[in-house]
Parts: sequence; C-alpha cells; structure tokens
Amino acid sequence: MRIFVIGASGTIGSAVTAELKPRHEVITGGRHSGDVRLDVHDSASIRAAFEELRSVDAVVSATGAVKFGPFEELEAADYVMSLRNKLLCQVNLVLIGRDYVSERGSFTLTSGVLDVDPIVGGTAASMANGAINAFVLAASIEMPSGQRINAVSPGVIEESMGHYGPFFRGFEPVPARRAALAYSKSVEGARTGHVFRVA
Repeated sequence: MRIFVIGASGTIGSAVTAELKPRHEVITGGRHSGDVRLDVHDSASIRAAFEELRSVDAVVSATGAVKFGPFEELEAADYVMSLRNKLLCQVNLVLIGRDYVSERGSFTLTSGVLDVDPIVGGTAASMANGAINAFVLAASIEMPSGQRINAVSPGVIEESMGHYGPFFRGFEPVPARRAALAYSKSVEGARTGHVFRVA
C-alpha cells in the first residue's frame, strides 16, 4: 500500500512509520519535515499535499495539540484551540483526503484515553478526543467508495512521560511501538468506525 503518515516526525508518527515501512510505501508529512510538507491548519496546504501525492491507499494522522490546565482557569478560547488543533484539523484531512484516497482505502485518526478516563486539567483534551471518536463512528457509515475510517486512542505514551507525566499519575505508560500496532491494525485490517484503544 501507499500510506501517507501525517505528523511522522512526532513520537507516535515515527513509531507508526517504523512499523509500516517494512511492508509498504510510506510517505511522511509534516509542517517542518517529511517527504511532503503541509500545514494541517490550512485547507489549501492540505489540498496541495494531496495533489502532489495524487492518490494514496491510506492516511494516518498522528497530529493534534490540546490545552491542559485546571478547569477553573480554562477559558472558551482554550477549548476552541483544542477543537481546532486536535479535532478539526483531522476532520479536514478526511474531508479533503476522501477525494484522493483509493477505493476501499482508509483513514486512521488519533484521539486519546481521556474521553473515558479523565484527569484533572484535561477537560479540553477529553472533549476533543470524544468528538474525534464520535466523528469516526458517524462518518464510517457514509464514507465514499468503500473507504474506511477508524481512530486510535492511546494512553499516555511512555516516551512522552517527561512532559506529560505530572498529568497522568497512576497511568501505565504505553510504549510508542505498541501504540503503532493499533495503527497497523487499522490500516491493514478491515474494520471501520472503530476506536482502537491502547492502554
């Protein structure tokens, strides 16, 4: 397969690339690095990237930032930022990419554990993750040309504990290479409308 991995320079994206590359043609994408440069916040940039590729069999999105902070300190702008960065950028990849993904091809988005296992300071992340999972479920029944769509919902990534550890006390970290297997299952399997949880 020809697979476009967006956010390939990140912790999860690089693990997904390493998992899939021995078996497939993997094209990496990102704002500052990768085979194809794109800004996922810009529809024109997304479309230009797909035009450059012409056609792919699968798209993996390992991108999206959210705001962490105490609920009493977060403002509406923090939730809007989280929705734009984590949810809408990935939704837009699907809306534009569906015209470039092959028949029976797939999209795999990234959510996260906080939709079902919330933490203090994580309301914006929980909201965005839940919305991604709901979008995947709903979109799966209307995808064109037999295309599939799934999400991977990893726990906190082991390699990121230095940064996120204080927020995730009591969570068992997930090695990025183990999370990458769920992306492989989504891309190389047959399921659609599914959230692959990695805890």
